[in-house]
Amino acid sequence: MNEQEAIKVLQKAGCSPEVIKHCKTVCRIAEEIAQKLLARGYGVDISRVRVGAILHDIGRSKTHGVEHGVVGGALLRSMGLGEWAGFAENHVGGGIPAAEAKELGLPERDYFPQTLEELIVAYADKLTGGKKRIPFEKTVEEFKQKLGADHPAIQRLWELHRRVQEMLKKSYKTPVKRKRG
Repeated sequence: MNEQEAIKVLQKAGCSPEVIKHCKTVCRIAEEIAQKLLARGYGVDISRVRVGAILHDIGRSKTHGVEHGVVGGALLRSMGLGEWAGFAENHVGGGIPAAEAKELGLPERDYFPQTLEELIVAYADKLTGGKKRIPFEKTVEEFKQKLGADHPAIQRLWELHRRVQEMLKKSYKTPVKRKRG
């Protein structure tokens, strides 16, 4: 699947033009991050990042609540696109632990990025407000206003930020084995 095919999936699901624009912006930002990580030696599948970024908010075709991630995963599976479900399910906030998911009425399991590509998309989503790039701190402030400054989700957002920023600063290179001569 490529980006254009993924956009058609969003359209078929009934996503609004605003959601599609948002997903395109997340895709652009996610690709920038992925390219930087690739240059630092991380094994990033850029095409998977692009498609995952486009599909991450497909659940918004049905709801804009916190459950849009789970709804999106189910929707992708029902369309025979289950390999992309993690991008929808695991991008909400800085991740949702099983106990909190249960309190929110979601199936009781952890909802955290499971792959490097999912992590990149989840983070890029936090740098996007509508169809614009925004500072990460603005996202944190919006979450504080909705959930309260002491909500555990705020710490999870900062942890997501810290993880990606740390990766962007470091190189990951496989050690070169030298032949003894």
